[in-house]
Amino acid sequence: MSYLTLLVEKKQGYAIITLNRPDKLNALNGQLLADLHHALVSVQNDTDVHAVILTGSGVKAFAAGADIGELQPLTAESGLPFSERGQAVANLLEHLGKPTIAAVNGFALGGGCEMALACHIRFASENAQLGLPEVTLGTLPGYGGTQRLTRLVGRAKATELILSGERVNAQEAHKIGLVNDVVALEELLPRAEKFVQTVLLRSQTAVKAALSAILAAEELPHTEGMRFEAEQFAQLCATADFKEGTTAFLEKRAAKFQHQA
Repeated sequence: MSYLTLLVEKKQGYAIITLNRPDKLNALNGQLLADLHHALVSVQNDTDVHAVILTGSGVKAFAAGADIGELQPLTAESGLPFSERGQAVANLLEHLGKPTIAAVNGFALGGGCEMALACHIRFASENAQLGLPEVTLGTLPGYGGTQRLTRLVGRAKATELILSGERVNAQEAHKIGLVNDVVALEELLPRAEKFVQTVLLRSQTAVKAALSAILAAEELPHTEGMRFEAEQFAQLCATADFKEGTTAFLEKRAAKFQHQA
């Protein structure tokens, strides 16, 4: 399917979704959010897609934030569904059940930064700048930024960035744990694809369960999270992939996973 604001390329085992409003620095307007939600549901239901890379078109921006023209008229009544719409897309990225990787090329500000935060892995180009500048507009991050940035970099640093509205460059983002790696712009997509191709060699049944357990670490109390991990481990012990993986190890050969329970 073609989209007005996205490019979707399906490759061997994964998909690349490119935010495509280059004249607006890929700002997140209503159409883009609707397209992105639809595209994510499509790849979530596609059994041939095991991971998703999210990036922006051009060399200047991943996504430079929300469309201010749509933001400015909001009221207390319309602001709630506006925020919830963006949160729904970010939540889908986080809970897709498949690895989501943000390839941050240039500006990732406001809502753009929040979409990157919702991904499981973030790789940045050397020219990347990330930030949540909403307080400079008289508001706060509304697509999950206050929650995810705090969990990712800690309360002190998240508070500093959110209350100041200042952005950080790629090197500082890597230093504080906001991104996983920084590479030259021309190496960004290959870096993301290399990571995905490594993950595709693993049992996708195990990868999905591991993602669920990692998210549980943030969403459940410690004791419940430990129980959830043990339950996931037990369920995997009954899968064909577990039998193949352990047998292959003992036989000193590469595993041939069928990605089945």
